[in-house]
Amino acid sequence: MKLPGHDAIARQADEHLVTHRVKLPRTVVERPFRQVAKRVAMALLVLVGTALIVYVDHDGYNDNSDGSVDLLDSFYYATVTLSTTGYGDIAPVSDAARFTNIFVITPLRVLFLIILVGTTLEVLTERTREEWRQNRWRAALRDHTVVIGFGTKGRSAVQTVCVTGLKKEQVVVVDPSAKAVDAATAEGYAGVVGDATRSDVLLRAELQKARQIIIATQRDDTAVLVTLTARQLNRTAKIVAAVREEENAPLLKQSGADAVITSASAAGRLLGLSVLSPAAGMVMEDLIQQGSGLDIIERPVIKAEVGKGPRETDDLVVSVVRGHRVLGYDDPSIGNLQVADRLITIVRATPGAHVAPDARPIRDN
Repeated sequence: MKLPGHDAIARQADEHLVTHRVKLPRTVVERPFRQVAKRVAMALLVLVGTALIVYVDHDGYNDNSDGSVDLLDSFYYATVTLSTTGYGDIAPVSDAARFTNIFVITPLRVLFLIILVGTTLEVLTERTREEWRQNRWRAALRDHTVVIGFGTKGRSAVQTVCVTGLKKEQVVVVDPSAKAVDAATAEGYAGVVGDATRSDVLLRAELQKARQIIIATQRDDTAVLVTLTARQLNRTAKIVAAVREEENAPLLKQSGADAVITSASAAGRLLGLSVLSPAAGMVMEDLIQQGSGLDIIERPVIKAEVGKGPRETDDLVVSVVRGHRVLGYDDPSIGNLQVADRLITIVRATPGAHVAPDARPIRDN
């Protein structure tokens, strides 16, 4: 497989990427433009109201230029008064006008300033609050799951691991598309906008502290570069990657992936099985869909099962994981179950219930 250069892929991602940033899930708030528009409308309303108040009592004001105050002069006086400019060319001279300035126009001036200054303060406060949230999030984040690519494969993968008990707060999505990251944050996941082949983007996702990494990019060459970068940053995390072509799977494993799923071949095998036996195809699809029907999970051997054969357990055992080997349930080399063994079993899914903390769904091939 011919791989394009790292710089070429980075340039391709930068064409539609403005900046690399972290987005945390948050409650829906009003858009900033709408907030500013509301504040501007309120300021104009105060200005117009003040001008009309002055115009109603225009006989109580004196203009140094011609002695009379018309509607334009009223708006001019309201503007310089509310903005605290105060040129002094128009001034209240009657007792009623001065009384109105003290008890009506002065509070309106304060309200006008609060509206203008409040907008700036809110922007600064929001920025400080967001930085504080991100710093606290980074400090608390560890042993989490990083999902590279939030397309169909990435979304399905993260939904599967969350069904088994993983909290959404422990998932970070990385995608070059801002829309994809917005969709992830809308579902409750933290997101990072950026090219995952770049180490600085993965560091924003705290990948160096992650426990497991799911790579579900759209291109196989991108998956290879992401795997190489991720493995360089984190030597211990479990990396599961998806590729389209089966011939690229060995290259992913050489790059540091612990398991590689060939999406095209897997879909093709399921199609072929469904042609031969539609019922068998339905069962296989049910097994890989966590939380409904039948689930296939990996769990440790319990104390009561030590010394027994795989067929003597209460669960339906399909394989035994011993060390780095995966043995079929009928493999004669299994003998009796050992304390360090792990069992791959088929169990009845219980809606709304999570599997045991030490059990996990099967995602490897």
